[in-house]
Amino acid sequence: MVHIICGEKGKGKTRVLLDKANEAVKTSGGNVVFIDKDSDHMFELNNKVRLINVKDFLVSNQGEFIGFICGVISQDHDLEEIFLDSFLKISYSDVDTMRPVLKKLIEISDKFNIDIVLSLSMKSEDVPDEFKNYILVSL
Repeated sequence: MVHIICGEKGKGKTRVLLDKANEAVKTSGGNVVFIDKDSDHMFELNNKVRLINVKDFLVSNQGEFIGFICGVISQDHDLEEIFLDSFLKISYSDVDTMRPVLKKLIEISDKFNIDIVLSLSMKSEDVPDEFKNYILVSL
């Protein structure tokens, strides 16, 4: 299932995401991946969480981002949870273009039975109606 942590910039979304990733690695029977736009949070994550800097892999558009996610999943049959920080930035999306990417992530999550938790820089009331039921935390 896909879960959204939403709120405006500076409201603490990344902290919530980091805490959830660290908790997941303690309770999960499989692997946990944290994907970000840089490696700044390396020392805030449990060492069992795999941190991936998406910029290291030359991702430059939405299609490449989805392909990247599928590649991560295809290489780890024990993957249970993916955490995506700064979703709009790492997916090369904005408020107007994020719908197809989110729909594809939902499809991928359902198909491979992997939880995907992402931070979305917008107020919960601005999240498109079709995705409001995926909001886990609103800050």
